[in-house]
Amino acid sequence: MLPAIEVKQVCKHFGNLRALTDIDLEIHAGEFFALLGPNGAGKTTLISIIAGLTLANKGSVHVMGHDVRTQYQQARRNLGVVPQELVFDPFFTVREVLLIQSGYYGIKENARWVDEIIERLDLSDKANANMRALSGGMKRRVLVAQALVHKPPVIILDEPTAGVDVELRQTLWEFIKQLNQDGHTIVLTTHYLEEAETLCHRVAMLKEGQIVALDSTQNLIGKMIAGKSVRLRLVPDKLPPTLRPLQISHHDGIAELKIENYAQVEFILSSLRTADIQILEMHLQQPDLEDVFVSIMRNSGNQSK
Repeated sequence: MLPAIEVKQVCKHFGNLRALTDIDLEIHAGEFFALLGPNGAGKTTLISIIAGLTLANKGSVHVMGHDVRTQYQQARRNLGVVPQELVFDPFFTVREVLLIQSGYYGIKENARWVDEIIERLDLSDKANANMRALSGGMKRRVLVAQALVHKPPVIILDEPTAGVDVELRQTLWEFIKQLNQDGHTIVLTTHYLEEAETLCHRVAMLKEGQIVALDSTQNLIGKMIAGKSVRLRLVPDKLPPTLRPLQISHHDGIAELKIENYAQVEFILSSLRTADIQILEMHLQQPDLEDVFVSIMRNSGNQSK
């Protein structure tokens, strides 16, 4: 099966600024993929190259097997992009905007799908409202709808929930998850790392125009030893000698023990049983994707110079 997006040795510079350096990336068809990085890491530049809006200085990009330079019509037909900026035409209603967008792709009879998108994104009561009258959150829903009017197999979401309320976020993700289950490939950039951890199968992290991490979400979290600990409330409130080397802290009746791997949990339980110490509360503290992201950004160094 062809990859949904294939990026090979892509470089991009703006004068003396190297925005991207030797990017190699393959996103599988049907994946929910996260592209993460701090501001200025090169995420938007890479998305612009994939979308054919910016030309790379070196390398190649294919969308569903189509070269974004030499087969740009086919590549763009297979791709829908939700931009980070709120860009809209102030002279049309929501439904008109979506029908006009359909026309850009040569789709003449698309009213049924447009109505379905409007309903699924909870825009029904705004369908005949002028774009100027919409709130920022509603405008962002329309941007998502615009990216979907031609039913692209690959959808890129660039900060889709920035500045929107909780209700919209939940509505949007339910719709996007359903699209992914239906076979669409989803590429997400976001600063809400809990979203990426919950939704995405794999993650690529960019720093200074280079990929510094690429793996499944669970593997990235599982490789991070720092941050794993067990918090215990015990009776009597003391640790047996065998566990004291693991102790990080002990205050307010809570003992926190550092663990290198999850197999050590059984050793801790066995030691407490042997010492006849009862566990009243137990909480496993483990790193999340945000911890991994901070650690990788801190330790990856300045690789682009």
